[in-house]
Amino acid sequence: MKILASYLFLVIAITSGIIANGFFLKASEGFTKFIPSLIGSAIIIIAYFSLSKAMENIPIGFTYATYGSLTTIGALMIGMIKFNQIPNIYSIIGVIFILIGVVLVNYFGNIS
Repeated sequence: MKILASYLFLVIAITSGIIANGFFLKASEGFTKFIPSLIGSAIIIIAYFSLSKAMENIPIGFTYATYGSLTTIGALMIGMIKFNQIPNIYSIIGVIFILIGVVLVNYFGNIS
């Protein structure tokens, strides 16, 4: 049950990171707008708390690689959908490499 809870915390961390970065930190305009800055910061704290709870039972490399890459890809998707920020070919290739890295770490990495 502990490992299942850790994966749940990892999902919460990823979701929180995407919401904070994709919606509130962009809207804070460099922390010049108080409410979006406050909400974005609070959600990032939730993300990091959840990430630390996930690391209690999941190796740090696996946890952070998954969190960082999926949060980055999620924020990119929010940018594409909400802000019409279309990536160029080099960005798309980079995202493909990120996905390949996540697969390699998650399925073939040493998680002992």
